[in-house]
Amino acid sequence: MAAPEISQSRLYEWLTGDEDSRMCKDIPDEACDEQPRSFFLHLVASLGNKLADELSSARLVLPWLMGVIGAPLWMVGLLVPIREAGALLPQLFVAGFIRLRPERKWAWVAGGLLQAVAAALLALLALFGSGAVGGGLVLAVLVALSLARGLSSVATKDVLGKTISKQRRGTLMGWSGSMAGAVTLAAGAVLVLFDDRPGELALAVLLGIAALGWALNALCAARIREAPGAVGGGENAWDSVRLGLRLLREDRAFLHFNLSRALLLASALALPYVALLGQQQSGTALGGLGVLIVVSGLAGMVASPAWGKRADASSRRVMRDAGLGATFCCLLAAAIAWLPGAWSQTVWPYALVYALLVIIHAGVRLGRKTYIVDMAGSDRRALYVALSNTITGVLMLVVGGLVGALAQWLGTAALMVVLALMALAAAASASRLPEVE
Repeated sequence: MAAPEISQSRLYEWLTGDEDSRMCKDIPDEACDEQPRSFFLHLVASLGNKLADELSSARLVLPWLMGVIGAPLWMVGLLVPIREAGALLPQLFVAGFIRLRPERKWAWVAGGLLQAVAAALLALLALFGSGAVGGGLVLAVLVALSLARGLSSVATKDVLGKTISKQRRGTLMGWSGSMAGAVTLAAGAVLVLFDDRPGELALAVLLGIAALGWALNALCAARIREAPGAVGGGENAWDSVRLGLRLLREDRAFLHFNLSRALLLASALALPYVALLGQQQSGTALGGLGVLIVVSGLAGMVASPAWGKRADASSRRVMRDAGLGATFCCLLAAAIAWLPGAWSQTVWPYALVYALLVIIHAGVRLGRKTYIVDMAGSDRRALYVALSNTITGVLMLVVGGLVGALAQWLGTAALMVVLALMALAAAASASRLPEVE
């Protein structure tokens, strides 16, 4: 019976670079011996979650779904704001609820199962939905999926902070991103082969796999051995709001982090517009969608482990460098759109920029996630994460609306220059953050 444990420990040490799998930092003593097992459960759970996120992406897959079922164009513009803000806005209220539970993994399990059900419903809509009614149902299901995602997000980070040592969390997220990128790559390659074939069944299969990914996520979460945490100081929703506002006034580093994170929204807001430039050259053919999914998977495979190691060393520098990278990608996309030439009249140059921006966005996500988990103490980690996510959700709606208006007024290419300036400001802000590792 000892051999599997030894093998698991050795694999853990190889993946993390540890010489001793029992070295722990910033987690309870009882979680230390369980860390290798917890690491792999987190890894597989994160793989299922990341794969499901990619295969139900509001930036790529759901716009194709809307096109296939003939939904009105204005509904497509609501996908990304609903997906992002719907997951972030309720989290401050959820944090107080989770804080009252000694084991927070069950909130994670509930969120994973709800997302699985929502993805299965989207798969059915791909087969049977049509027109404005079908599009409205897609948006309604997306709201439910996003709310469930918010529930899982707070609980996942809290359980991560209780079961995985500091300076190992970024590595864990990096490996999970790489594995998910490889699986997503295979799905995109299949779509490239489908090319002009009818898309309803292919989209239903993609969304069905997403449902299985979230079911796997919930199963792994349920198997994590989480030591009961403190429940004292749990607040109701409005107590959480008041405490959160006080923290913003008193904790200047936390306020500065949220400013940097808000400016780094440029990378998330730029991705669908880069994809839109490519879609204008390929239409709604599955081949074009497949190309973008393939490059997204390749980029995720390449980016996440490197960013993860760097985030464990200095998540502040990762955020800064990602802001500079987003500036370059946005300017490159604008240049391609403006320069004449037949080579720019296909999906491929935009796919290249999309891949680069996916790499940069992986750095943004890993940098900010690692920073907030390492900055917050164990007693307030769930509240810090939830408050930061709620602020970002509000800003996503506001800034997303402004960006949409600018796109309508200036055009997509000029909008990319505006987003480049926003990303440059993010890099300047992140460079002044204090180190937390």
